[in-house]
Amino acid sequence: MIDQTYKTWELLIVDDCSTDNTDEIVASFHDERIKYFKNKKNCGAALARNKAMREAQGEWIAFLDSDDLWMPEKLEKQIGFMNEKNCVFSYHDFMKIDEESKPLHVYVTGPNIVTKKKMYNYGYPGCLTFMYNAKAMGLIQIKDIKKNNDYAILLKLCKKADCYLLKENLAQYRIRKKSISHDKFSKKLKSHYDLFHYCDEKLAPIALWYACWNMVYGVMKKRKYEKTKEICKQENVS
Repeated sequence: MIDQTYKTWELLIVDDCSTDNTDEIVASFHDERIKYFKNKKNCGAALARNKAMREAQGEWIAFLDSDDLWMPEKLEKQIGFMNEKNCVFSYHDFMKIDEESKPLHVYVTGPNIVTKKKMYNYGYPGCLTFMYNAKAMGLIQIKDIKKNNDYAILLKLCKKADCYLLKENLAQYRIRKKSISHDKFSKKLKSHYDLFHYCDEKLAPIALWYACWNMVYGVMKKRKYEKTKEICKQENVS
């Protein structure tokens, strides 16, 4: 993050009772652009994101979880793209890496424009890739859900603007063996139902419909928008 070519940034770190030495690491940077908030008790990712969005002072808001990586030119290129496109909501491509930061040779992209309808079908923008204009979108706050909290933010944003794709790899998403993203099908279905019913306040039958449809689109998305090692080589993707 601190290596970004775009220098006018602020980094809001919300430490949700981590057990490592995050506070010592943050203190070692001596950078006024970094603001550190430590929760007195574990609140979960949803409330931690809410805290960061409330405290943010900048025009643009983007998210970077502790285990993911941005390319140095991510902010500069994405903000430039949005200014050129005159859009307030965007995302970009990314690559997958393993726990040791070794490339998995999987390139992930998505539709050129994610409309509200497409966003309800599937949360195409990865959390580490999407960015929005806070002045245009206003303060975004979501309900306290353990899973899919980034998708909950996307659902609020897509009601206000379409999301445009910057077709360039500007991040690396870390795959962990014990991560939430590796939950079994039944757990994923339940978490999506909770997202649409509890968080997005859809009636139970409609929430179940969206949850099931999301599972279908998840399979379709992998087939269409995730490229393997061989395809990456053929298309010279790095």
